[in-house]
Amino acid sequence: MTTQTEEQTISYVAAIRQALGDMMAEDESVFIYGEDVGGTFGGAFKATKGLAERFPGRVLNSPIAEDAITGVAIGAALEGARPVIEFQFADFASIAFNQLVNHAGAFYWRNGRPCPITARFPVGGTPGGGPYHSQMPEAWLTNHPGLVVVAPSTVADAYGMLKDSIRCNDPVIFCEHKYLYNHLKEPFDPALPVAPLGAAVVRRPGRDVTLVSYSAMVHDCLAAAEGLMDEAGISVEVIDLRCLRPLDMDTILASVSRTSRLVVATEAWPYGSVAAEVVSAVAQLGFHLLDAPPKRICAIDTPIPYHPRLWAAHRPDARRIMAAVEETVRF
Repeated sequence: MTTQTEEQTISYVAAIRQALGDMMAEDESVFIYGEDVGGTFGGAFKATKGLAERFPGRVLNSPIAEDAITGVAIGAALEGARPVIEFQFADFASIAFNQLVNHAGAFYWRNGRPCPITARFPVGGTPGGGPYHSQMPEAWLTNHPGLVVVAPSTVADAYGMLKDSIRCNDPVIFCEHKYLYNHLKEPFDPALPVAPLGAAVVRRPGRDVTLVSYSAMVHDCLAAAEGLMDEAGISVEVIDLRCLRPLDMDTILASVSRTSRLVVATEAWPYGSVAAEVVSAVAQLGFHLLDAPPKRICAIDTPIPYHPRLWAAHRPDARRIMAAVEETVRF
């Protein structure tokens, strides 16, 4: 394991790479299997760069066949290994859907044997990514019991939650936002603990409205919260879900009990989404806490456009989030 204890500033993708290396050093049963992860290439986003040299025979290139990658990982997990698989793009999780939900997610409940795989999915949009390389597939997977689904938004969580995911005896879907890989750089001390899997955190305290998000959209929400305070004097409490299944409703409801208002902002489509689940759960469990209808702001409900300007218009940004929050506060 790394002996580094001093704080440094590193990128989101470097934190993922460091977590993978630390876990492979800690546990010989951990191996990496995925598309172009080995050799000098280090994966499409360089998350595994250098690990094949450090751990010979444990960073393995796969065919471009997500169904086969997942099936191999499930078999290895059932025989005592802890595989970490990487798809080049989360959009193609649909190809492995049967393996993920009917096998990995259900195996313990059918046979009593754990299936500790960690599936790393590069999620979300970047300018020019288009409809096949920009999706947020978490709603497909959170619908299925047996899977843990996480979506870290910070460097510290990318590191700590990945290590916790690999240690977890349940299959984990680990959603890494592509835009954050190299754009997000933060001070980081690997010796500091992070909140456990399943726990949401309050990223910014506030009194007027609860703003819930996850993954890269958390940063848009924090920018919106700062803008609302500066421009309108609205105090926004920002909650980072971090884990989408299980969902930490206790933290959400505790926040809504303080603010009496809820807005959920995500990059995903609105229909059948995590945002819809949060709004529904708060309406059911915390209706008496609300002074305004809960609101969700999501991507436009169309396939994701290629053109950077259309892509920017397709997903929420800080200004659209600010408008939604102001409308809720002034209800």
